[in-house]
Amino acid sequence: MPILNKDMTLCISLAARPSNIGTRFHNYLYDLLDLNYVYKAFAPADLAQAVMGVRGLPVRGCAVSMPYKEDVIALVDRMDPSAEAIASVNTIVNDDGVLTAYNTDYLAIARLLRDHHVPASWSVLLRGSGGMAKAVAAALRDAGFTDVTIVARNEAAGRALADLYDFNWQPVPGESTADLLLNVTPLGMTGEHETVQAFSDPAIAAARTVFDVVALPAETPLITAARAAGKPVITGAEVIAIQAEEQFVLYTGVRPTPEQVREASEFSRA
Repeated sequence: MPILNKDMTLCISLAARPSNIGTRFHNYLYDLLDLNYVYKAFAPADLAQAVMGVRGLPVRGCAVSMPYKEDVIALVDRMDPSAEAIASVNTIVNDDGVLTAYNTDYLAIARLLRDHHVPASWSVLLRGSGGMAKAVAAALRDAGFTDVTIVARNEAAGRALADLYDFNWQPVPGESTADLLLNVTPLGMTGEHETVQAFSDPAIAAARTVFDVVALPAETPLITAARAAGKPVITGAEVIAIQAEEQFVLYTGVRPTPEQVREASEFSRA
């Protein structure tokens, strides 16, 4: 990384529980590609003031994580179609004080479903109803999935998401099973819920693939149980690498090679 200087471009992330994953990913690529950028993660005390800081300093790029993906909508100037279509933001780009919101989570989910050859004919249990769940549900719908059930305790949010994409809703997993289990909640994430397995062992046994978008830790209880059951898995580490790559391109205008992205992803978790 170059020595800090007045011409250095700053990018940040805003999250309730920041990790070093994005920080290490972006800074590794800045150094590798000799870019005069630096990236820093923050947990904002006041979201509105933090976004004002992005606009006024100016900060070039801003990643947005749970639970701010919907709240920031009222604080930006423009919504890219990737964010507007699902009313959820994970990336803000600052062009001379004009803030444009994007959603690269959608791109990551769509690519992973395709790369892991998950058939659209499969049934899906999608647990969650927040901003990331909207991106996942949209990607499922656009990939042709129709047999999808949203599992969410918040009935209003769960029904609204299900109705938006003509899916089903239920409050808890219960004894339900599906070909694809997809966790988009904080269950299993480092913190107060880190020991909670998002789906039961019988549900895992009946599934064909298990997908957990939680990136920290890399091996959530759900992923650990799925591996033990011999099930193919898609991990949050894969999600965060792809969405971070797309953020990197939006911030810098530079597209790293697949090998460089792989190196940065591995470094971010070393």
